[in-house]
Amino acid sequence: MPAERTTMRQVREVLRLKFVGGVPIREIARRIGVAASTVRTTIKRFHTAGLSWPLPEEMTDAALEARLFADAGTKQGHRRQVEPDWASIHRELKRKHVTLSILWDEYIARNPEGYRYSRFCELFRSWEDKLSVTMRQIHVGGDKLFVDYAGDTVPVIVDRLTGEVRQAQIFVAVMGASNFTHVEATWTQALGDWIGAHTRAFAAIGGVPRLIVPDNAKVAVIKACLYEPQVNRTYAEMAAHYGTAVLPTRPRRPRDKAKVEACVLIVERWLIGRLRDRRFYSLAELNAEIRDLLKRLNEERPIRRLGVTRRQLLEELDRPALKPLPTEPYVFAEWRVRRVGIDYHIDVEGHFYSVPYRFARSEVEVRLTGRTVEIFVKGERIAVHMRSSGNGKHTTAADHMPSSHRRYADWTIGRIRRDAALIGPATAALCDLILEQRPHPEQGFRSCLGILRLARPFGIARLEAAATRAIEIGALTYGSVRSILDHKLDRHVAHKRSADDAPIFHPNIRGARYYQ
Repeated sequence: MPAERTTMRQVREVLRLKFVGGVPIREIARRIGVAASTVRTTIKRFHTAGLSWPLPEEMTDAALEARLFADAGTKQGHRRQVEPDWASIHRELKRKHVTLSILWDEYIARNPEGYRYSRFCELFRSWEDKLSVTMRQIHVGGDKLFVDYAGDTVPVIVDRLTGEVRQAQIFVAVMGASNFTHVEATWTQALGDWIGAHTRAFAAIGGVPRLIVPDNAKVAVIKACLYEPQVNRTYAEMAAHYGTAVLPTRPRRPRDKAKVEACVLIVERWLIGRLRDRRFYSLAELNAEIRDLLKRLNEERPIRRLGVTRRQLLEELDRPALKPLPTEPYVFAEWRVRRVGIDYHIDVEGHFYSVPYRFARSEVEVRLTGRTVEIFVKGERIAVHMRSSGNGKHTTAADHMPSSHRRYADWTIGRIRRDAALIGPATAALCDLILEQRPHPEQGFRSCLGILRLARPFGIARLEAAATRAIEIGALTYGSVRSILDHKLDRHVAHKRSADDAPIFHPNIRGARYYQ
């Protein structure tokens, strides 16, 4: 797997699907969009490099690339062809943990001059096509959790006075082996509700399966493709947190998710059908009723022809193979791509966060949670801040600033103040207020410089009048001063001034801004 053609994110996904999900090599190759030989070579390099799964948290993409691609592997071919027993191979594939790659290795051990792996697979698929096109899927314990949203919704009255009705979406998750079912109502099918429903499904099951199987909905898969589906990054991150992997179904292949399709039908008849005449006034009230009905479905109603409940099958088949839940549930996070400004800050939802100054003008990735903002460059975290509201202000870490800014800050501030004083007292006072209200004065440099440059097109007299009005209304930004000048509001007196026409500044004077 050449590093220049395959990203390290794809390499990590190959390793995750192999060691976390136990996915066969050919299936990994189809999902990632590379050759099966490339997947085998990557796994071989992983073992040759002396690495073990899971990878250390501190291992960066660059370090992993250096370990994996120090040298290139080789592969051997076979000239003579010996026909395998395809019927026997077909039977063996139904056994747990048996893959076509393992069977090919055994075949080559018996027949060193046999088919190459690619030809072996091609001939087997051709033989398999002669069988019935519909075959029952075999689900092993703890292997797969199938997830989807039901097509029908449940009406919820959100306002008792007006009778406003909002439709609630029904999330469904079902274990492949036991048919144990988790159902809950969410307001939307958006990413936040989708991730939250997964975390609550894991909690209801009491463990984590090896694989999550969604369809190709946009909330789960960014790009639906038979050979290289692109899973939403937040979704993949959630799966990594729980130690599982996401394996989307093939596009336009409803039988790939027949398990959840059948479960959705049961849910629509067992739950939605029984709730058709009920009135709910909150999402919590609806979910409480769903939990009561779901308990009857999972724990009291035996599965036809088996004579046992879904809960009993969960404990018998799935529980021994499920992975334990992590100590903390996944915290929902979203990703953004941003370009660092010349002032080594990035704009995230109306607030500016600093990064080390050497990354100015670089493209970075931002991970947003409800409380933190993490900034990454090529997979390496370079900054982390507490999340702030979109108030247009700056959050700056002192060690992100260049030494020249810290050492000569007073000289720069003095220059701005001197230039402002040359225009007039109101402009000087406005610049002082802008510099003083920022945690780091450098953050107000551009605002002050922009205000000083307004003297050229509008004149000193008008700028002084605009600065006076800006102070009176508490509009301490460049954009506000420019708007005052553009709309000629500087020519209208807000209220009468003292005889010397100079603004009065005192901590006990509230000003016009206090009454807004």
